[in-house]
Amino acid sequence: MGNAVRPQRRAILTGGLAAATAAFLTGCSSKTDGGAATDSASPAGAVKKTPSTSPPAAGERPDSPWTAFARLMEGNERWVDGKLQHPDRDPRRREFVAEEQDPFGVILSCIDSRVPPELLFDTGLGDLFVMRTGGQVVGDVVTGSVEYGPMTSGTPLIVVLGHQRCGAVKAAHKALKDGKPLPGNLQSIAEALRPAYDVIAKEKHADPVDAMTRVHVKQTSADLRSNKDLGPLVKKGDLAVVSAYYSLDTGRVEVLTGAPTA
Repeated sequence: MGNAVRPQRRAILTGGLAAATAAFLTGCSSKTDGGAATDSASPAGAVKKTPSTSPPAAGERPDSPWTAFARLMEGNERWVDGKLQHPDRDPRRREFVAEEQDPFGVILSCIDSRVPPELLFDTGLGDLFVMRTGGQVVGDVVTGSVEYGPMTSGTPLIVVLGHQRCGAVKAAHKALKDGKPLPGNLQSIAEALRPAYDVIAKEKHADPVDAMTRVHVKQTSADLRSNKDLGPLVKKGDLAVVSAYYSLDTGRVEVLTGAPTA
């Protein structure tokens, strides 16, 4: 897992970019080498098996967009049903990932205290890169953080996760509708959400805040899916960028766009 290598995914990186990224994020590195892909949970030197269309078991790193997506959605089903397994959360796992990591997914979600990705997808230590911002808005630093896993260690899945009754989106909607800026740097969140507001403002919605949230995560995932660095990975089938929506009432994650196929 920590030793898994995906040469084709890393081929888009120039030596300079890889070196610069590694130097900047030394503490977040994933182990790589120049040999054949291996599974660090197997005997030394064992060659990794051909990717399967079935979700791998906990402790085994999903190696494709579909298997990573399936792992997350199975975890969410356990969360909804109250049948949590709490995988990868013991001292052995802590020791295994202490030196290096190889997460199978990237989650961009809101800072809302009711939406912790590791819990609602029933994942564990070293499984996910997680970025959380108000209203899951992005800027250069956030986008760079999202790109880190796919571009340096072949993380095959990105999920942009909005949620029900988002306070950040609600505040931004009111500020933009009334033309009254939010205090301090909160207005920067509202401005980042303006493209979604402009879309929903053209029509009547029973719940405009909910509609704005859904539009925003779709717009964000589309932007990531087509950007100059992630776009080539998506076209090759090495990466999927999914937009999704989390229900606070049910605990269920609804996929909106970009779900990979087996």
